[in-house]
Amino acid sequence: MDGAGAGAISERVARSVTGAVMLPVGLAVGGVGVALLSTSRPVGGVLVFVGVLVLAGLVAVAPGQARVVSLFGRYDGTVRTAGLRWVNPLTKRQRVSTRIRNHETATLKVNDADGNPIEMAAVVVWKVADTAKSVYDVENVVSFVATQAETAVRHVAGAYPYDARGEERLSLRENAEEITTRMSAEIAQRVALGGVSVVESRITRLSYASEIAQAMLRRQQAEAVVDARRRVVEGAVGMVRMALDQLAEVDLVDLDEERKAAMVSNLLVVLCSESATQPVVNTGTLYQ
Repeated sequence: MDGAGAGAISERVARSVTGAVMLPVGLAVGGVGVALLSTSRPVGGVLVFVGVLVLAGLVAVAPGQARVVSLFGRYDGTVRTAGLRWVNPLTKRQRVSTRIRNHETATLKVNDADGNPIEMAAVVVWKVADTAKSVYDVENVVSFVATQAETAVRHVAGAYPYDARGEERLSLRENAEEITTRMSAEIAQRVALGGVSVVESRITRLSYASEIAQAMLRRQQAEAVVDARRRVVEGAVGMVRMALDQLAEVDLVDLDEERKAAMVSNLLVVLCSESATQPVVNTGTLYQ
């Protein structure tokens, strides 16, 4: 609906014609009027006024720009065709950029879903899709995008934990692509009221806040050590099981439960030790 309706304003094409036709018409009418001023001042004056009025309707539209046309405060349409155009000379023509623009949020300090303070920033690639909404529905479209982008980043940062720590849940660090997709959708929904379309958005900074960064780093290092130890033990147990099974298959030696326990203990010590082990040669019997 247009500005006269009760609904929201949405973009529509303004009535315009090519300026390549109206420019020579305006110049010709004005020139004839100037020539007649010496012989017939009233007629010449009228023609000069008409020529100036025709020339006043010319508007140049550059690529990547649009002109929002309004007549006495009423939205009359948008001119997106690049080049020299002619519209009603009594209208007001407001320039609106339709180029793709970037907005990078400031580094925001927020609490994640676990209550840990983190620092997060994002960049939003956007453009004006509906020039009427961007002019009439918001005060300043650039400020509007900036505010809504920061609000969405805060909301997303508070909805997910920074690190899942092995749990089956989405986290900012481990599921960046999926979180970014959801953040883009939220930003797009928020800025649609201002006629803005989001091309994409990306998280540019994600880290723990400085006051807990060292503590979280130590925790991550401890978790990495525990995970590495777990893998070593799992591998060692598998190798011991394989050794016992192969000894039983070839019937190389008959081991009772006590000897099996001793062999398992020795193999686990050798396989899980961080330092090189020294072999001990047993020259006696199996039980000495």
